Amino acid sequence: MATGEVIAINISERRGTQKKEIEEVELIKGFGLEDDAHGGNWHRQVSLLSFEKVTEFNERGARVGNGAFGENIVVSGIDLRQLPVGSQIRIGAAELVVTQIGKECHHHCQIYARVGDCIMPREGIFAVVVTPGHIKKGDRLEVV
Repeated sequence: MATGEVIAINISERRGTQKKEIEEVELIKGFGLEDDAHGGNWHRQVSLLSFEKVTEFNERGARVGNGAFGENIVVSGIDLRQLPVGSQIRIGAAELVVTQIGKECHHHCQIYARVGDCIMPREGIFAVVVTPGHIKKGDRLEVV
């Protein structure tokens, strides 16, 4: 069983705005992160990105912080991109199921405009919340 650590949790009040980092949040079954604009009854309730991929991107001169890619949860210790659709992820009592790997970038984001690249379309994964729970930075994440 692969394990990692929650490095950051990010939400935004409106779609199209950069997410802000918070310390803890409720994961709501069938919705996503409480108070996040991207929550709802759809297949991309929660977005996750590997901390190591963000670090590699920053080493190429990007200088982006947590939430810049629109990701909800940043995880260290697991290459999320390698998880197949249907994988179960547990953070505390909460459980997520991976629904999508990567996404099409219809119009380039601010990061792409500045740096000429964005990793979210390649490295980001998306999930739905199947078991609710409270999560916080530093929590252990397990691939079940």
